[in-house]
Amino acid sequence: MKTKTIITALAASALLGSAAVMAADAVDTSGPAPTSIVKDSVITTKIKTKLAADHLTSMGRISVDTDKDGVVWMTGTAGTQEAVDHALAIARGTDGVKDVHSEVTVKKPD
Repeated sequence: MKTKTIITALAASALLGSAAVMAADAVDTSGPAPTSIVKDSVITTKIKTKLAADHLTSMGRISVDTDKDGVVWMTGTAGTQEAVDHALAIARGTDGVKDVHSEVTVKKPD
């Protein structure tokens, strides 16, 4: 009886071990770690919230993205150079931001 119990336990272990290996293979490790995603989205959200709170119509359409190293990338258009400079100052003054890259251009509203 002990032999049958040991064999059953070994068989169960082998099956569970195979399932664990298959599950590990199914995990996508090509993307950033979850902590990076949270950090990036938190910084981006802080900047977007500050930009929205200013209610400046001259801000135009500015997109904000943050990479895993805290570097902010801003793209889009604004109505004046002052609005561009203000948006960049907001980004630079946000906690967690290491650097700001801008491709924001001045475009007068149609």
